[in-house]
Amino acid sequence: MAAQLNGSQVNQTPVKANTSSSEKSLFSHQFSSLSLTDHTSSMETCFAAFDVDRDGYLDNAEFGELCRALFRNEQDQPYPVDPKRLRDMFDIFDINQDGRIDAKEFELCWQKWIRKIVRPVSALVVVDVQNDFISGSLSISNCPAQHNGEEVVEPINRLLDTVEFDCVYYSLDWHPENHVSFIDNVTQRKLHESSEIRDSKDAKTYDTVTFEGPPPFRQKLWPRHCVQNSWGAKLHENLKIVEGSPFIYKGTNPEVDSYSAFWDNSKLSATALSSELMGKGVTDCYICGIATDYCVGATACHSVELGYRTILISDASRGITLEDIEDTKQKLMDGHGVVINSDEVKPMVQGRDRRPELGLKLALEIKKQIKQMETEKS
Repeated sequence: MAAQLNGSQVNQTPVKANTSSSEKSLFSHQFSSLSLTDHTSSMETCFAAFDVDRDGYLDNAEFGELCRALFRNEQDQPYPVDPKRLRDMFDIFDINQDGRIDAKEFELCWQKWIRKIVRPVSALVVVDVQNDFISGSLSISNCPAQHNGEEVVEPINRLLDTVEFDCVYYSLDWHPENHVSFIDNVTQRKLHESSEIRDSKDAKTYDTVTFEGPPPFRQKLWPRHCVQNSWGAKLHENLKIVEGSPFIYKGTNPEVDSYSAFWDNSKLSATALSSELMGKGVTDCYICGIATDYCVGATACHSVELGYRTILISDASRGITLEDIEDTKQKLMDGHGVVINSDEVKPMVQGRDRRPELGLKLALEIKKQIKQMETEKS
């Protein structure tokens, strides 16, 4: 998700404007309707609105007021921002570390941060809503959480009917007959000496074994499922398919499993998903489907790793074990992603609900880009 940071140059002369406190207050609810076509004028107006002492710079307190106006919910109420996180974000945009953000530094803040928060580019990734996971050989209703996978269809369809995503993708498990994850194929490969199960004939469904490889790798054994071109591999008949939306096929290599819609489990190969998202300038990935603690969770975690602002839609996802579902959600939040319900999606996609966690995630990605540029220059 590398972005070019070299924008148009701005005059570094301190910005002076007769901006009243009422104008600053006005900005607190104008971010959602802010014109970003004439971004230079809007940028200068925004800078002036929060430059309270008119010194041509934003200090930490003034930046804090900007964040208070920026990070708001649909009802225009400010989200609390942890002071340490606020300082971390300030330090990222204070590139020369002089304790204040000047006009040139604010240009980067505006173009690469504020504009993307106010006008995100959003993708919906629908993960593995396939027959075998709903009513077939690997129906999650038979797993410990006893979730009904079909329950994801209604909220996903409602989202597709009511929310204008910039793009939609559907991932599918798409396994060959001899796939490594199938319990009935376990005797086809040699177990490594470190495997807790030493004789493949003793392995049972849902056991984890270590295959010899090379290199050695651990593999959970599943019932045969989602075999290419089978009924079980098809998307549920009631799931809405957006015309022209790409299908992302995963698990096609017989020797490696693939939970994530981005990479296989060993990261030997990537799918087309990330390049598709990059090509469309996507900033935000909304992820849902089956199963929360496996393929949905792996996709969400890789989305975070790749730098996307990542949102897991909880009520449009179902999983296998309750404990692992909660662990997956916590891992995502630890990576500055968010977990929401489907009724919260629309205002976020529209830029009317702007979460500080996602703002921090984007700022941290900008920090990486700045460091990369500095490394390339040196």
